[in-house]
Order: sequence, then C-alpha cells, then structure tokens
Amino acid sequence: STSNSFSLYNDQQGGAEAAVEAGQETTATSSSGGAAFGLFSTDFKKNEDLKEMLESNKESLKLEAMKRIVQLISKGKNASDLFPAVVKNVASKNIELKKLVYVYLVRYAEEQQDLALLSISTFQRALKDPNQFIRASALRVLSSIRVPIIVPIMMLAIKEAASDLSPYVRKTSAHAIQKLYSLDADQKEHLIEVIEKLLKDKSTLVAGSVVVAFEEVCPDRIDLIHRNYRKLCNLLVDVEEWGQVVIINMLTRYARTQFTSPWKEDGIFDESEKAFYDSDSEEKQGQREAKPYIMDPDHRLLLRNTKPLLQSRNTASFFVRHVLLVCILRLFSFLFSCREVQYVVLQNIATMSIQRKGMFEPYMKSFYVRSTDATHIKTLKLEILTNLANEANISTILREFQTYVKSQDKAFAAATIQAIGRCATNISEVTDTCLNGLVLLLSNRDETVVAESVVVIKKLLQTQPTQHCDIIKHMAKLFDNITVPMARASILWLMGEYCERVPKIAPDVLRKMAKTFTSEEDIVKLQTVNLAAKLYLTNSKQTKLLTQYILNLGKYDQNYDIRDRTRFIRQLIVPSEKSGALNKYARRILLASKPAPVLESAFKDRDRFQLGTLSHSLNIKTTGYQELSDWPAAAPDPSVRNVEVIEPVQEWAPSLGKAKKPKSDDRFYSDDEEEKEKEGSGSGSEDSSSSSSGSSSSSSSSEGMFNLSEIQYVDKMCRDLSRRIDPSWLPVSVTDFIPISLQVTSSPFGPVKTHELLHHMTGKGLSAKYHFPRQPCLYQPSMVAVQVILTNSSDHSLEEIHIGDRSPGSLNVHCFNSVERLEPGASVSVSMGIDFSDSTQAANFQLCTKEDQFSVSIQPAVGELLMPSTMKEPDFCSEQKKLMGMNETSATITMATANTSKQNISKQVLSVANVGVVSSDQNNLQRFAGRTVSSGALVLVTLELRESSTALLTINTEKTVMASMLLRDLKQALFQA
Repeated sequence: STSNSFSLYNDQQGGAEAAVEAGQETTATSSSGGAAFGLFSTDFKKNEDLKEMLESNKESLKLEAMKRIVQLISKGKNASDLFPAVVKNVASKNIELKKLVYVYLVRYAEEQQDLALLSISTFQRALKDPNQFIRASALRVLSSIRVPIIVPIMMLAIKEAASDLSPYVRKTSAHAIQKLYSLDADQKEHLIEVIEKLLKDKSTLVAGSVVVAFEEVCPDRIDLIHRNYRKLCNLLVDVEEWGQVVIINMLTRYARTQFTSPWKEDGIFDESEKAFYDSDSEEKQGQREAKPYIMDPDHRLLLRNTKPLLQSRNTASFFVRHVLLVCILRLFSFLFSCREVQYVVLQNIATMSIQRKGMFEPYMKSFYVRSTDATHIKTLKLEILTNLANEANISTILREFQTYVKSQDKAFAAATIQAIGRCATNISEVTDTCLNGLVLLLSNRDETVVAESVVVIKKLLQTQPTQHCDIIKHMAKLFDNITVPMARASILWLMGEYCERVPKIAPDVLRKMAKTFTSEEDIVKLQTVNLAAKLYLTNSKQTKLLTQYILNLGKYDQNYDIRDRTRFIRQLIVPSEKSGALNKYARRILLASKPAPVLESAFKDRDRFQLGTLSHSLNIKTTGYQELSDWPAAAPDPSVRNVEVIEPVQEWAPSLGKAKKPKSDDRFYSDDEEEKEKEGSGSGSEDSSSSSSGSSSSSSSSEGMFNLSEIQYVDKMCRDLSRRIDPSWLPVSVTDFIPISLQVTSSPFGPVKTHELLHHMTGKGLSAKYHFPRQPCLYQPSMVAVQVILTNSSDHSLEEIHIGDRSPGSLNVHCFNSVERLEPGASVSVSMGIDFSDSTQAANFQLCTKEDQFSVSIQPAVGELLMPSTMKEPDFCSEQKKLMGMNETSATITMATANTSKQNISKQVLSVANVGVVSSDQNNLQRFAGRTVSSGALVLVTLELRESSTALLTINTEKTVMASMLLRDLKQALFQA
C-alpha cells in the first residue's frame, strides 16, 4: 500500500512542484496507512526509519523517504539531522530523487555548510547535466552555501549559467547574483558584467529576475539600461506578474531622469491631466507652461506599453507613478476585491483626490459606503468624499453624511461628524448649515455621537465665535448629561475661551465642576483649572473663592501634570504678597487670541511618497524606499537608447476600400502612428468625424449605382420591414442582401463614428471595423444594433468568416451568418445585435476564418446604450420629479461661447447620446429624453443655460452609474465644442 500511495506522483515542473505534490500525496497516505511508518506517531523513531530508507539500495524507498522529508519541511518541521543521509544521494542517477535532494539542500545548505562543502564537486558536475532543471537546481544549491571560500567557484558557475541555452537556467543565474553579492560585495564589478549580459537577454523569463539583480547590485548604473530600454518596454506585457512590478518601478525611475515633464502640445495630454502628472508648486507649473515641450517618443513608448497592465490580475503592477487617466475605471474595479486590496486602492485615491478632484468627481457615487464594508474601508471612503466636496456637490454629500451618522458603527459615525466639520470649514457657504446640524446631534442618545459633535463644534466656533453665542449657551445646558471626557473638556475650554461673552453661565459651570472635580478625568481637570484661571482674571468678584478651592484640590491631585499646572496657574494669577497686584503677563498669556484650528485631510502630505508603496501606506519612509527624482529641466541625449533592433510590425488603420500599404520610411515611434493607435484602441476611442464621414462617402461614391434619395428609401424600407417580420424567422440579416454602398449609412444626427475591431496585421489580412447605426435592432428590441464592415486586405481569398466563442459565456449576441468567401480587396457589411445589459463592459468574442481565430471586443460608449423617447414637456417634468434625490446627477459646466445656441447644444448632445429632443418654449432650457435599450429605464437630460457661458447639466435616471458616465461624456463634448 505504501508504494501505491505515491504512484500518482509525476514531476513536471521541477523541485518546488515535487515538494508540493509530495506533501499532498503523503498526507493522503498518513491518513490511511500512516501507522505503518509511524510518521505522526510519537512512539516510533521516524527519523531513524527515514535514515534506513535513504541508505537502502532500492531507489523506490529513497524516493519515498525524500518525499516524506520534503513534506516535513513544508510543514515547518526540523529535518536538519537527516542532512548526512540526504547528501549521500546527491549523485543519484534518478532524476526525481535528485530534484528532491536539491530541494532539501537549498533549505539546509547554509546551516550545514561543512557537509555541503563535501559535495561541491558533485554540484559542479551537475552544472553540466543535460536536464535544465538539474543544472538550475545545482546552481541554486551552490549559491545557498554561504561560505566565502567557494566565492570563485560560485562566480564561475554564475558566468557559465548566464550563457546557458535554457532561459530557466539563465533566470536562476540572475537570482544567484543577489546571493553572491550579499556574501561578497567585492565581486560587484564582475557581477555587473554578468548583469549587463543578462539585460540583453530577449527571454521574458529572464527579464524580471535580472532587473531585480540590477536593483540590488547597481541601481545607480543607469547607463546599463539605455540600450535595453526599448526592449524592456516591449517585453513588459509578457513578463511574469511580479517581474512586471520590478520593471515598472525601475523604468519609472529611469523616466524621471531621462525625460522632461510630459505636458506638452502634442495632443496627448489635456489641461486637466497636467497636475496629475506633476505635483510641483504652482510657480513651477507656470514656468513650465511658458515653455512648450514635445513628448519624447521613448516616453510615449513606456506609457503605451504599461497601459495593457491595467488589465493585469496583479494589483501591484497597477500602482505606478505615471498612471494615466484611463486607469480610474480600473481602480474602481479593485473596489470589489478583497478588503486588503480595497484598503490600498482607497488610500491611493484618497491621496490623489486632494489635488486632483476633477478626476474623481464624475465617479463620486462609487465611494458611497455600503453596509457590508469594514470600518476602515468606510473611513477611507468618507475621507475621499470629503476631499471631493465642493459647492456643486456638497448638498448631495451632506445628505449621505446624515445617513452615515445614524450608523450602528460608533467609530464610523464619529468619523462622519469629523467629515462634516471639515466640509463646514472648507466650504463657507454651508458652515451655518453644518453647525445647526451638529447642534441637533447634541440631543442624540448615543454618547459617542454627542461627544464627537461637541469636539467638532468647538473647532468650528473658533472660526466665528461672536456669531454663535447661543450655541455655547446650549452646550452649557447639556453639560450635565454629557459623560465623555473629551466632550466635557471641549465645553469647558469654550466656556473659558469665551467667558466674557457668556458672563452669567461660565461661573455657574465652574461651580458645578468644583463639586465633581475629584471624580473627573485628568483632561477634564486640566480644563477646569484653565477655566478657573480665566474667570479669575475676568470676573474675580464672583469666582475668586471658587478658583482658590479648585487650585487647592489640584495641588494635591495624584496626577503630577495637574499638580504642576495648578502651581503654575497659582503663581501666574494670584497676587504676590509684596505687591498685592495681579501678574501683568497673566491676561496676555491666558486670554491671548488663538488661531482657529485647520481641519485637514490625513492624506494631505502623503503625496511625497510614491503611490502604491509601503511608505505611502504607512506614511513613513520605510527601509529600501527610493524616492523619485524631479523631472529634469532639459532631457539628456536620447541617442544613447538607439540600438539596432528588428522593429515590431507597424499599426495603421485601413480604409473601407482597398488597404493602403504603410510607407517604408515611417518610424515606429512616430506621432502619426500614436494617433492611429489611439483611434483604433479597444478602449472605445472614436475616429474623428471628418475621417468617418469621409470613409462613408468614399464607399458610397465608389460604386456609383445609387444616389442619396435611393439610400434613404432603402434604409426606410429596412426599418419598416423590421417592424413586420419576427427576427427569429430570418436566416440571415436583412442588411446582408443590401449592396455595400447602401449599407454604410450615416446617423441622422451626424457622421457615423467608426471604431477598429480587428487590424489587418493582427487578422492576417482580415480587417474589421464597426459602428453603431442607432437603429432598432432587427433581432431583439433589447439588443444594440452594431454594423460590422469586413475587409480582405490580403492577396488571397478568405473563407467561412464567422463569430466564434464569446466571453462572458452568458453574453447575448445575435451573430451574422457565415460569410462563405471574401475576395482580395473586397468588403462586406454585416449586422450584429448585442445585449450589453445597460453596461459599458466590452463584449468579447472571436472573429474566425476557416483557418484562424482572432479575439476581438466591442465596447460601447454609454450614449449608444440609449434609444430616443418621444415626450412632451409636461410629461418630462412629471417624470423628472419622480427621479429626484439619489437618482439625480448634476454638474455645473463652462461652455464655449460658440456653443450656447440651441442648435449647437442639440448637435453636441446628440453626438454623444442617442436621445430625443423635448421641445421647450424656454430659450435657456434644453431637454432630452431617452430609454436604455436593455431595460427600458428612463434617462432625462436637462441643460439650463446661465450667465457667463455656464450651464447646469442634470441627468435623472435610476441607472446612477450610467448617469455618471453620461454626465462625464456630455461635459467633455459641450466644453470642447
């Protein structure tokens, strides 16, 4: 039974995998027949049994013994006494046994150095073994023997392994570099030579490990990166996840030393992104704005190649300093991860939201607290909402805070009250409103809420005490019912600070405190002594005896701080025996005007640390933290990165007709290519209207068979036909029978916006573009109609073009029938229907030919998920009243002067969203109505023009996420127009 228990063992991945599998197999054995060996029995000498098995002549027994030993190691058990018996098998010819022996030796080689040295010759022979895993394991063990005498042997082994044909062995040599450097730092120059050689390696398996070695041994040798910079950028996407993290950090530091600040006039970054890329002072920003820059092509290469990492499973690869604006949505996707990831993500957002409010304001509702959130997550969301508060959204935020105050989580309720205080301080328009709301909380049954309200009110009253004497009096009346020490101390401080404004109440409060002085907490006693001293200076006639009594009590208090304070106050205010007069400095010291406290975010100064680092999370500089240098005023010579490489295939967007061949002299890093990449990216970016309309007109005019009136007639005929025929009866799309020149129709609201679905280089000659015709879908009313144009740019025919697998599997897609044959240079337009379920999540599927499959995706803009709704103005107002409160999203925008006419407003709104215009007699009001295609939810858009070319944009809908995204798109369209 023992031999059968390990029969399933099959080593495929090397020593580490063998250890894990051995542990699992042995667990199963021990549960059924463990008594046979006594592995978990205290009465049986298991180590003696294992030694006998290791010294046996049977390979099977040795193998079983090593599996059990590795299992003991994986459970944290000490197996070092077996080292002599294990090391005897290092020269075994059994590959599986040798791998397990190496796993054991890596663990104990440093502890049993003398015995390990006896096997040096064996390890050296193993470095020549035909099996790459044996060679790598031998080098791993050799570098784990930390004895200075074998440093030359290790150095020679690392150099040979760096030239090994196996990338796995070269990767191991990169790991061994760090071990040797920590053992003997004098070998640095020789190790740098190996690092320089490995940096030129083209294998993605080696790239991450050699950069780790570079960061450990010679992080200041930036010259080693110059000629490998572009290669590392291009390999970044294919490197393993944790290697990506190391490479990103290294390249980020490299970029900060080699490139200038990336706000330039090359069309890549807009004004709202400038502060996001550089957090320097406004003075420096003004200086840089005066001098235009052009982004270095290598800098753009880094940004372009890090952008795909936003889809990485590893959240650590996401937090880099040069994060693009497109990463915001990716950040929000992490908010549904585990609490640990949420915590780090929210910390980074909290830091960025202080100086970059505009980036997160459209997504403010994503930070609303959920009942299932942990307290520390709630607190961070509260911090972000407070940072985002401004005059436009403060009413919405305060409504949320009113709900949070009622939370059963006392710590969260207290944090909410502090947030209300910050909002009141930062936004003067709501200071009175917040104060009144906090005063109402003083009658709350929860002592924590009352106490925190008192503390916050105290801070707010310092900003304008003369206007709120009534609040101070009200707090004095509630003093007897408040038991929390900090709250009682805050009220006493207010009484003492403004005792001249409440001359009748302050002495009475002091009288009550004299009765309970001995039973109060220390913080309350200190404030009582301060109150007594201030009243003695301002109202000595009524409070002289009370003050002396309290000072006498404090003189003999058990706390030395109170005793010291009492003695100090007595000497300061009580008349001296000789002069009999008050100390002339007492009033100046105790009754001096005090500056109002500044309520600031706890994340205000955290931007001095790089986002995503441990230092940023802890707000202290940790060991090993490397600060990012400032952008250089002038970029160093870029020619140092020039190296002869085989350039990747250029990307370019073909027209609807015959494919246009790229020019041979076009550079890979040209500005034109970057613009084309932006236009064809899968993130949903759109071609310019001019290019789109141009492609449509050229397609229709090239055939020369139909004029515009005929096209409109056929288009109307198709729509009428869709209302009469059940789509399920149709074997193929109706549009499949229409000539190509008729199918490329324009939207009634403007030029069709075309997106690239498949590039002809990626599709091996097959290219595809798509657009949204904004017409009812023929297949199902809940689907969004999509028109796809397939073009054969190759020199041979393509057969059986069809749609393959879809992701997610539940995605409802109505596909076109297979295109049997597409001749070279020909194009065909086909239709699809996709149910996006009112979400902008991309629909992923495969576009297949007879021989190949290509993964593609269609991601709609939020405005394409709507259909126009016919509605009169009274009905619009009635429906709008039903969608108030949380269903309303609004923002104040500044519009271009030429964009304030009704005609231009309608044009811009309809270019963004597929909605209908609601007629209105008011010149300053524009209304639009639509419904979501999938669920039919009503979406109402209102634009109210105001003075100075400003307008209030309001969206009412139950789909709050869609509302936020639509608001963002409309703001951008109306502002840019």
